[in-house]
Formats: sequence, C-alpha cells, structure tokens
Amino acid sequence: MNKMIESEKVLEAKLGTEIKKLGGWSIKLLPTFISGIPDRMCLLPGERIFFAEVKTTKQKARPLQLSIHRKLRKMGFRVEVIDTTEQIIKLLKDYEQVSTQ
Repeated sequence: MNKMIESEKVLEAKLGTEIKKLGGWSIKLLPTFISGIPDRMCLLPGERIFFAEVKTTKQKARPLQLSIHRKLRKMGFRVEVIDTTEQIIKLLKDYEQVSTQ
C-alpha cells in the first residue's frame, strides 16, 4: 500500500488543530539554544505533556534528535515521532481514552 506523503509543515498544523480541539496547546520549540530539541511541546488538560518530533512522511529523526529524545524519556517525558495524520489521530485518541478513565 502506497501512503500519501505529508509535509512536516502540514502535519504540524494538523497536530496543533487537533490538540486545540482538546483544549490544549501545541507550542513550537526553537532550537536556538538546544540543537535537536523536538519540534513541539504539547500540553493537554489533566497535566498531560508530550514532545512531538514532526517529520515529513517516511523521514526519520537525526541521530542528534534521537539523543535528545532519549534524554527526555529518561526524565520521564513522552516523545513521539510523527510522520502521518493517522499517527496524530491515534495518539490523541489514546490520550482521550486515558483521560476519561
């Protein structure tokens, strides 16, 4: 099955729209002081936070980015690498299920 290629810019906008629908924020992080920092810090109601590395479909995180992801995960943060709309939908559906339990 050949999936449609979605750009990073389009996926970041979709992520922001979907998080806003849930009453949250998708904050753009700039790598001014920390190279490799994920693209977005996503804040959701119920004190839920995750970081999102958004990539054009089929693109992978760079080694420096993976190193930063490991550091964040070691501190207990969730880091998601997103490259499709389906991943966004599933991620936020999982969030909604956890928040209603």
